[in-house]
Amino acid sequence: MDWDLEKLESLFTDMDDLVVTREKECLLIANQDGLDAWLAISGEQIIVESLLFESSQVKDKAALDHDILSTHMLFPLTTVAISNINGEEYYTAFGALSAQSKAESIQIEVTTLFQNVAAFLDAYETHLK
Repeated sequence: MDWDLEKLESLFTDMDDLVVTREKECLLIANQDGLDAWLAISGEQIIVESLLFESSQVKDKAALDHDILSTHMLFPLTTVAISNINGEEYYTAFGALSAQSKAESIQIEVTTLFQNVAAFLDAYETHLK
């Protein structure tokens, strides 16, 4: 299926535990725990991303980066990256899948991202100031 934002919005609107808002060329998806994720279509991929924390909040970036790389395989479907947003660096969690993916796969990706964001925040909180 070829996905566009309108179809994706209706896919997530059917999920009772999510609130979906259209923001320009993205969807802002919020879950009941207060976590937010941005979903966008980029070429042949659907990208879903959530901010974890600002880089300036980290006590020792090298130690955190080592922990992230050492535990990466424990968190399925989600990767941690550093993104520059309005001149500030943020640690972000993201997942990417084909724009041809099935509806169920897209829902699993978003659900898993929210689960992993909560786990990342728990796992890495000792690295924050």
